[in-house]
Amino acid sequence: MILGPIATGVGLLCLKPDLFRKILVSGITLLVCGGVLAVATMPIPAALRELPIAHHWVNLVMMVIEGAMGLYVIYVGVRARHLLIVALMLAQAGLMFWLELAHGSTLVASQNFLVDKFSIIMALINGVVGGGICLYALGYMREYHEVAHKEVADRRPLFFGLLFIFMGAMFGIIFVNNLVWLFLFWEITTLCSFLLIGYTRTEEARRNALRALVMNLAGGLAFAMAIVWFHRQSGSIELQKLITSKQSLALLPAALLCFAGITKSAQLPFSSWLLGAMVAPTPVSALLHSSTMVKAGIYLVLRMTPVITGTTVGLMVALVGAVTFLVGSLAAITTSDAKKVLAWSTIANLGLIVMCGGIGTYQAVWAGVLLIIFHAVAKCLLFLCVGVVETRLHSRDIEAMSGLVLNMPKVGVMMLIGMAGMFLAPFGMLISKWAVLKAVVDAYPALCVFIVFGSAATLFFWVKWMGKLLEVLQPRKSVEPALPLGQAIALYGLASATFLACLFFPLISSHLIEPYVFAVYGQSASMAPGNIIIMTIMMVMIMLFPLSYINYGRGVRVTDAYLGGANVPSSGRFLGSGNSENEVVTNNYFLRGVVSEPWLTRYGVLCSSVLLGLMVGAAVWSMI
Repeated sequence: MILGPIATGVGLLCLKPDLFRKILVSGITLLVCGGVLAVATMPIPAALRELPIAHHWVNLVMMVIEGAMGLYVIYVGVRARHLLIVALMLAQAGLMFWLELAHGSTLVASQNFLVDKFSIIMALINGVVGGGICLYALGYMREYHEVAHKEVADRRPLFFGLLFIFMGAMFGIIFVNNLVWLFLFWEITTLCSFLLIGYTRTEEARRNALRALVMNLAGGLAFAMAIVWFHRQSGSIELQKLITSKQSLALLPAALLCFAGITKSAQLPFSSWLLGAMVAPTPVSALLHSSTMVKAGIYLVLRMTPVITGTTVGLMVALVGAVTFLVGSLAAITTSDAKKVLAWSTIANLGLIVMCGGIGTYQAVWAGVLLIIFHAVAKCLLFLCVGVVETRLHSRDIEAMSGLVLNMPKVGVMMLIGMAGMFLAPFGMLISKWAVLKAVVDAYPALCVFIVFGSAATLFFWVKWMGKLLEVLQPRKSVEPALPLGQAIALYGLASATFLACLFFPLISSHLIEPYVFAVYGQSASMAPGNIIIMTIMMVMIMLFPLSYINYGRGVRVTDAYLGGANVPSSGRFLGSGNSENEVVTNNYFLRGVVSEPWLTRYGVLCSSVLLGLMVGAAVWSMI
């Protein structure tokens, strides 16, 4: 699962023929999806066998790879005249090289891999959702270079190579228990994201790629400090031993790892790197925002919950997530850029998951893992749909998507499914938020303010976007072209997964989430059978409405709107003052005069920076 995608990615770097690339990408994607499904259905072994090679040599090879990556990052920093990149890279590389040279013979883990229900959930997301993105990218990138952006140099071998290396590194983060190995995979995702964000080589792309690199290197430095500190105090480099160690020993490294997770998941004050990633092609946005990189951060935060629960560190982590959720939700109201709305929504929902990790009760962790599943599927579907719409309409402005269910009925319906999955009952995101609210009430009732106002803002920006998709001012004909096979498989598959994940989420909870939570806490949350029956009925009813648009011409009839008796023969025009003929125009409210994105970001960054400082300070104080 780890080496296969990485080896494929290295091979794709040298594979230029488009036909061979399609065959290899499709074949490996199917193998990866089959592999994660097989892992999910097989019983988890009590103990994993060790690698049949000496740990010292594995560590040495990894040190060489880290060194090569470090030299490249330093070269990037010097070339861009960005001294902070050079300083951060030298600091973390110095720590890890010192650890290897001074304690190389003791850097041995009794169990190098960690496979439990949580890692299986993350593997399913990475393999299935990430695999769908790879299939989607086959047709999208061809059209991107040959039709939409002929001015951009065609570097598809590099693009697809990075996608698969990224996927393999994510499997490494998910399945590895050895912190030294985990750190290598963590840094591989950082480097891959930098290269993918800067794919177009425009000045804007370079600037945003460098910003992402700086912020993730800061998290990498915190990660390296956590490894060094924990090894010096305990002599261990195992994630599982850190989680199960006494709080006085593990709290500081856990706080540093939470800091690393917060940077990777683009929480305030580090959210700007994820917003800047929008300049990359749509598959990159989907990969970074929904299924993989940002999920690595919240995966690490949720792993730390047994250590930070009930501490000041945990409270500060929860507050950072709460502030990010509120600020991100409000900021999403103020923009009409579809990808930016999705980016702020992603940052906000990740904030909810970080809040769950900070609270750390069994109810909060159950809700947090549930949020990860539903967010990954629905948000990836939305990003990929926006990519299709942008290619066809040459715009990603929400206001330009008026009547999309008639212009592009299939894509429009899939977007409606994705949006419903993000906030409507009985879809899983709403259930998860309800569970988060219950956990917050039981642990820190004051944090309910953030959830209530953030959820209200969430309702606002999703409803007005759905309204634009459904808005019909006059009859229109479908102009939806046939989707390439890879895009069709990805979009239809994710739309189906969004529906099925909601329909069968009780099974997902009972077979994957509840066993993990029970293993950690000795108890778990679940839903009552009566609520499950109600959800099923609601699910069937809510799907009938958007599906009627697919057969437009037979199932949907558009009639003239009543305009107070001032209609003219055209249903899209009316008689106004002075008997002048005017066109009917409707626009959304963006409330930019009430709240502004710069204002929200400024105070959100300030507040979250103070909270992170208090988090690290509390962890250091506990060591004294």
